[in-house]
Amino acid sequence: MKHKHYLTGIILTAAALALSLILYPSLPDRIPMHWNIHGEIDGYGAKSWAAFLGPGLMALMLLAFRFLPWLSPRRFEVADTGSRPTYLYIMVVIVLLIGYVHAVSVAAAMGWAGDVGRAMVAGIFLFFALLGNVLGKVPRNFYIGIRTPWTLASERVWYATHRLAARILVLAGAVGFVLVILTGWFVLSFVLLIAALLIPVAHSLIYYKRLQRQGLA
Repeated sequence: MKHKHYLTGIILTAAALALSLILYPSLPDRIPMHWNIHGEIDGYGAKSWAAFLGPGLMALMLLAFRFLPWLSPRRFEVADTGSRPTYLYIMVVIVLLIGYVHAVSVAAAMGWAGDVGRAMVAGIFLFFALLGNVLGKVPRNFYIGIRTPWTLASERVWYATHRLAARILVLAGAVGFVLVILTGWFVLSFVLLIAALLIPVAHSLIYYKRLQRQGLA
């Protein structure tokens, strides 16, 4: 199971690198690198490094996920026996997102994409929906998840917060994806996403204080 996920990540990284190498002679001197909240390109990078930034970040992410379990202190293991499939799934989803952003940037540079901003933002919302799908299974750790002082202080608060965050992120990701694709309402979609990220943080504080008053935290 472990090798399957890493193999998937390596294949995705190799595909992104191959895309850059094949198209490099045809790429313009500047490649789109950043989009604003309205889905408009507002930042570029020189192709000498921007063409390889995506594959490089994908490789670094695979390397980081390889060593995070070793770095995790006892009782805060990021990938124990029960949670390892979830941990590896998150790794693949993050690598896939970076690869997707890289592909859209290259397509925009080549003039292949139509509404690049819509494609980019829709992909980001889909990422959050996929991530939320497993967030409730992430064990308490220092690297992945809703890491507030209150979730790290209490395992009970951690799991309650992440179960809530999982439902909210899946919903916000799916609704945001549909809004962006069908209407192009970028600002409203990002407001929805920010709310989905802030609500679990507030919940972790409120729930921890409630447990504290009851002598359970």
